Amino acid sequence: MTRTIAPRLRTLVLLLLTVTGALLAGAAPASAHAALTGSDPAQGVVVDKAPTQVSLTFSEKVAMNDDSLQVLDPKGKNVSVGAPVNPGGTTYAVKLRGGLPKGTYTVAYQVVSEDSHPVSGAYTFSIGAPSQTVVSGVGTAAGGGVVGGLYAVGRYVSYAGFIVLAGGAAFVLACWQRGSGVRAVQRLVVGGWLALTAATLWLLLLRGSYTSSGKFGDVFDLNLLGQVLQTKSGAALVSRLLLLAAAALFIAVLFGAYNRREEPEEKRDLTFGLAVGGVVVAAGLAASWAMAEHASTGLQPGIAMPVDVLHLLGVAAWLGGLTALLVALYRAPAETPVDSAAVHRFSRVAFGSVVVLVATGTYQSWRQLGSWSAFTETRYGQLLLVKIGLVVLLVGIAWISRRWTGRLLETAGAEAAGKVRRAEEREKEQVGAAAGKPSGRKSASGDGARATQLARQRAAVDAARQKRLRDADPNLFGLRRSVLAEAGVAVVLLAVTTWLTQTEPGRTELDAKASTSSSASSSSSPANSSGALTLDMPFDTGGTDGKGLVRIDLDPARVGGNEMHVYVQRPNGRAFDVPEVKVAFTLEAKKLGPLPVTPDHLTTGHWSAGGVQIPMAGDWKIAVTVRTSDIDQVTVSKNAQIG
Repeated sequence: MTRTIAPRLRTLVLLLLTVTGALLAGAAPASAHAALTGSDPAQGVVVDKAPTQVSLTFSEKVAMNDDSLQVLDPKGKNVSVGAPVNPGGTTYAVKLRGGLPKGTYTVAYQVVSEDSHPVSGAYTFSIGAPSQTVVSGVGTAAGGGVVGGLYAVGRYVSYAGFIVLAGGAAFVLACWQRGSGVRAVQRLVVGGWLALTAATLWLLLLRGSYTSSGKFGDVFDLNLLGQVLQTKSGAALVSRLLLLAAAALFIAVLFGAYNRREEPEEKRDLTFGLAVGGVVVAAGLAASWAMAEHASTGLQPGIAMPVDVLHLLGVAAWLGGLTALLVALYRAPAETPVDSAAVHRFSRVAFGSVVVLVATGTYQSWRQLGSWSAFTETRYGQLLLVKIGLVVLLVGIAWISRRWTGRLLETAGAEAAGKVRRAEEREKEQVGAAAGKPSGRKSASGDGARATQLARQRAAVDAARQKRLRDADPNLFGLRRSVLAEAGVAVVLLAVTTWLTQTEPGRTELDAKASTSSSASSSSSPANSSGALTLDMPFDTGGTDGKGLVRIDLDPARVGGNEMHVYVQRPNGRAFDVPEVKVAFTLEAKKLGPLPVTPDHLTTGHWSAGGVQIPMAGDWKIAVTVRTSDIDQVTVSKNAQIG
C-alpha cells in the first residue's frame, strides 16, 4: 500500500504544475475589469475642427497618473497638454494644444481600475479627413507579457497558501486535535504560511510594473514601489503581511504549547482562544482580497465585501481541510493515525462550508453577471459555468467519501467492542495461569533479559501486523482514494477560481459591448463606405408598455436632401407600433433649429420621411419624441456629425 502513495502524490503535484501552466498561458494581456463605455470624440469619428480636449468614460472609477492618457498625432507626437483631470463621475479628460492639423489621431490610455486590475487600450479619430498614421501597438503593455504571467502565478500561489494555512489549522482545531503533534500536518500548515508570505511579497514587488510598463526590469524600481504603497492594492498587500505576522504566532502556539498541553480543562480553554484568534486572523486575511478586488467596486460593495470574506473562508475550510485530511490519511504515523471520528467531524464541517459557498456564490453570480444570457455570452459567465460544474463534481465525490466515513465508524465500533472482549479474555487467562503456576525461584537470571527481548520483538511484530491490517482495511482504502480524487478536482477548481478573479465581470463586459455598439452607430460619417448614419436611443415613457428602442437611419447623412427611416422596437427586439413619432434636428453651435420632421407610418414599427434637408455641416442634435399613449410620451436625443 505505501508503495502506491508516492506515485499518487506525484500525480497530484504534476496536476498542480499543469494547471499553473494553464494559468500562465491563459493570462491575457488585457484582463481589465473596468471598461471604456464612452469617449469624446468618439471612436472612428471625423470632426470638422480640432477639439480642445479628449474625454474618456469608464464603467467604474480608475486611477491615473500624468502619462495615463495621451493623444498622438499622425507622426506619433504627443499633443496632449498637462495631466488628465476628472471633471466628475467616471469621466476623465486631457487638454489638447491648439492649431492641430488635419489627420488621424490616436488616443492611448493605461489606467488601473477600482478593483486593482490594469486597463489599457487605444482608438483613433480624425480631424477634417482620415490620414495615414505611424502609431501602432500602443495601449497594450499593462497586465501582459512576462510580468503579467508571473503576477498571475503569484495570485494563484497566494490563494493556495491561504487555503492550506487557514483550512489546515481549522482541521486540526475543529476535527483532529491530535494532529497538532503530527509532523506532516505541521509542515503542511507552515508551508501554506510560507507560500502566502512569499507570494504576497512577490506581488508587492511586481505590482508597479504590472500596472504600468510591463517590463521585468521595473520590478525593483523603488519609485514604483512607493507609488504602489499609496494605492488601495498596495495597502491590502501590506495589511496581509501584517496579519501574516499574527498568523505566525498562531502557528507557533498551535504546534507548540497547544500540542504539549495535556490537562483537558487547560487544553479546552486554549482551544477556545486559538479558535477565536484564528477566525479573526483568517477573516482579516480574506478581507485583504475583498477590499481590493471585485467585491470592493460595482453594485452593493457594503454587502459584497463581507459576502466575499465568507466565501473565501468557506473555500478554505473545505478545500484546506480536505488537503490536511489527505496528508493525514497518507502521512500520519502508525501510532497516531487519523481516526474515523475526525473524518466524520470534517465531513460535517465540509457540509456547512458547501452551504455557505452556495449562498454566497449565488449572490456573487447575480452581482457579477446581472442576466442569464451573460452565462453564455461572456467569458466570465463561461468560466463560472465551469466552476459550478467542478463544484457539483466535488460534492458528488464528497458524498462518496461520506459513505466510506460511515463504514469506518461502524468498523471502529466493532473493533472497540472486540478489543474489550479480548482484554477480558486475556485477563481471565492471566488469572488462571497465576493460580496454576508452581511456586519457586527462577532458575537463571538470563531468562529475564531474554523475556524482555522477546517482548520487544512481539511488540514490533504486533505493530507491523496492526499497520498491515490498517492498510488492508477496504473502508480506509476507499476513503483514501475518494479524498485523493477530491483533492485533484479541488486543484482544478482553485485554478478556475483564480482565473475568474482576473476576468472582466460579465455585467461589465455586456455594458461595454452595448456602449461600443451604440458608439459605433452614433459615430457613422461620410468616411463610412455607405455614408449612412444610424443612431439607437432607448426610451421609457413611464406608462404601461412604455419601454423600447428607437432607431434613426439617415442616408447619406450629408448637407442637402436625406432619406430618413425610423424604427421602434420593444425591449425584446420585436417591432413596436406607437401612436406618434416626431423628429427634430438642432445645430446648437449655429443656433439653428429645431427643424421638425414628421415621418409617415409605413408598417408595424417603421416610419419614413424623404427629402430631409440638412442646411449645413456640423454636430447636430437629433431629438425623437415617442408617444405610447394619450398621455405618455418622452423625448430622447443624441448628437451626431452630419455633413
